[in-house]
Amino acid sequence: MLSVKDLHATIGGKEILRGIDLEVRAGEVHAIMGPNGSGKSTLSMVLAGNPAYTVTHGSATFQGKDLLAMAPDVRSHEGLFLGFQYPVEIPGVSMVNFMRAAVNEKRKYFNEPPMSATEFLKLMREKRAIVELDSKLASRSVNEGFSGGEKKRNEIFQMAVLNPVLSILDETDSGLDVDALRIVAEGVNKLRTPENATIVITHYQRLLDYIKPQIIHVLYKGRIIKTAGPELALEIEHNGFDKIIREAENEENL
Repeated sequence: MLSVKDLHATIGGKEILRGIDLEVRAGEVHAIMGPNGSGKSTLSMVLAGNPAYTVTHGSATFQGKDLLAMAPDVRSHEGLFLGFQYPVEIPGVSMVNFMRAAVNEKRKYFNEPPMSATEFLKLMREKRAIVELDSKLASRSVNEGFSGGEKKRNEIFQMAVLNPVLSILDETDSGLDVDALRIVAEGVNKLRTPENATIVITHYQRLLDYIKPQIIHVLYKGRIIKTAGPELALEIEHNGFDKIIREAENEENL
């Protein structure tokens, strides 16, 4: 599904990604962990097509197509979704209009007729229930006046409506209390199928108690320095990243 090879990227002339190799297959859940400044959010932004970042070397293919050659909206239409660490507010734009426009743009991309208002409202009701999103929130401007937990629920609600093939969740657990974390994680789990995949970017094991990844990667100084199974997250929880970083520095002189 996603194949990233020797990916290098900069922002403002500073190299952040220094050779990322990553393979994600349908049905898989990957977690990317690492200390602050490792390049985790940069990787998500580069894959989503944020124009502030410049790819200087390497490749990324998504479902057999050149991801890096696609405009950000095309990446979204093709099935890539990014859940933001800090979702933005869009005053004056209702959730209903925002999401209906997004859905119908995707349908237009695939030469499908637009969804009627009645059909879309039915879809919204179905998907809203997945993350227990209050109907009043769904009727308001996008994220305006929402709490941190409500914004993150809204991200997963948008993910449910758009039905992406690959979801990248950038520190979805940031700022969530226990109840909000559970609801958001349960929403992610309900949306998992053998045909889609998820990349979860996080600092902490606590999110991974709910969203169970098969594969854990540790990112440090713009490179993936270790990949293993779920036991790696427990090792990090108990010992931190220091031991893994020291081992990598000894082996590769990072």
